[in-house]
Amino acid sequence: MRTGKKTLIQCDFDGTITDRDASFTMLDAFASGDWKQILEEYKSGRISVGDFNTRAFAMVKADRQSLLKTLAGRVTVREGFRAMVDYCQRKNLHLVIVSNGLQFYIEEILSNIGIVDIPIFAAQTEFLSEGLKVQYLGPDGKTISKCFKETHLDSFLQDGYQVIYIGNGPSDMAAAKRSHIVFATGTLLTHCTQANLHCNAFTNFNEIVSTLEAMQGI
Repeated sequence: MRTGKKTLIQCDFDGTITDRDASFTMLDAFASGDWKQILEEYKSGRISVGDFNTRAFAMVKADRQSLLKTLAGRVTVREGFRAMVDYCQRKNLHLVIVSNGLQFYIEEILSNIGIVDIPIFAAQTEFLSEGLKVQYLGPDGKTISKCFKETHLDSFLQDGYQVIYIGNGPSDMAAAKRSHIVFATGTLLTHCTQANLHCNAFTNFNEIVSTLEAMQGI
């Protein structure tokens, strides 16, 4: 990291900020078809994560409040995230959330713990009678179906930011490879280890804050 250069923290949401994937919880409760078969297509590399969410949530006909209600008591925020937000504010670090999840539930979960001012880049959702319409927008405002996280990361890099990346899953790997510092848990940690990509393992955000405090220039 270069001292004095502006720094941005790009953080995933499901399974990173939260203890579990909120979208999977909603799909389990409301999808009218075999959404897990589509998940297997994504895991095998046959479709992008954006394509997975678009197709899977088209099976959901529930309204916004019903979907949010099913998350109550089932999806919680990982320990120390509030401390992470406060640290970024003190140090003038630009914290953003870039997620393949759906923006409406990310906003709701964060609002429930009093966090409302973090920029969120995630899927936009229309609640239609025939099913949810989910789409992803790139930094240019145009619809994209793949490389969502790395497209936004590249935009931050082009804006001159040093990027610290925080994530937990396979969809975080491409963006992590382009970042200056990586914090990883879950499957992302496994992938980083296998690829010999240096990263900092974490189980909660207090650990990330402690590591950042120890780094010079941050």
